Amino acid sequence: MSIVIHTKNAPQAIGTYSQAMRAGDLVFVSGQIPLDPATGTLITGDIEAEIRRVFDNLKSIAEAAGTTLAACVKLSVFLTDLSHFAKVNEIMATYFSMPYPARAAIGVAALPRGARVEMECILSLA
Repeated sequence: MSIVIHTKNAPQAIGTYSQAMRAGDLVFVSGQIPLDPATGTLITGDIEAEIRRVFDNLKSIAEAAGTTLAACVKLSVFLTDLSHFAKVNEIMATYFSMPYPARAAIGVAALPRGARVEMECILSLA
């Protein structure tokens, strides 16, 4: 049985998906782009602000699931320009501490709404 995780502190789904789904002790968080949850608008122009907004969205969903980003066991990062990966690493260190989650970084041609960064994660509640 799956449980829908939802919060107004993260952007509302812009398609046919949930912000996150809990299945047993795992929470699968849908991809987050740098949307401001209050306005629904895409943050653009400053890659650091965009990356931080994505991490803040993931953090809000983790909190709605009753946990924190410390429960993240897998993080997937999608970038339209892999030269921003060093900035992701730098900012990630302010949201996570050791042991860091397993992670993948994938270069993609395009992301929804023209975003430059998207992340999804899996949280363990065990």
